Amino acid sequence: MSFLRRRNAATPAGPDFDVLAMDPGDWPGNLGAGLLPAPDGSCQGVFLRYDLFGGRGPAMIIGNLPEGSPARELEEGQIPFEVAQLLLALENEEPVRVVGTEDIPVMQGDNLLIVRRLKLSESRISCVQFDRSDGVLVTIASWDRPITDDLYALLKPLPAELFQQG
Repeated sequence: MSFLRRRNAATPAGPDFDVLAMDPGDWPGNLGAGLLPAPDGSCQGVFLRYDLFGGRGPAMIIGNLPEGSPARELEEGQIPFEVAQLLLALENEEPVRVVGTEDIPVMQGDNLLIVRRLKLSESRISCVQFDRSDGVLVTIASWDRPITDDLYALLKPLPAELFQQG
């Protein structure tokens, strides 16, 4: 994904990397965004929460975690941060763990992605991950909807202005 690059700004105004997700203007539901701050003020990740259920919980969470983000450090069987956020938003307190993974090649435009499909103990959650060329890990977690190859065509870098404090 050569079009993705790290951004550097004199004053942090959001993430210093491009956030790959679906454009909020293309999504018919509600959208929420969250930043994972580090003590030094840098951004350790961004997650976007897409809600199609009319305020009854998110349909999908897409996370972007750069190299070195503590949220990327998982123990065996531990669920990704985005799955934990999805369960929290749905007020689902059932214990969930990763029970297996499968690597699948997927084309996104002219780029080949190696997508890691996570199999979870909660079958209503679909979760996939892939690494970008700039070292950012993208995780997509979906509730009660399969993640199909069509979704990858909708992913694009969001404008930096979306994450600036104003």
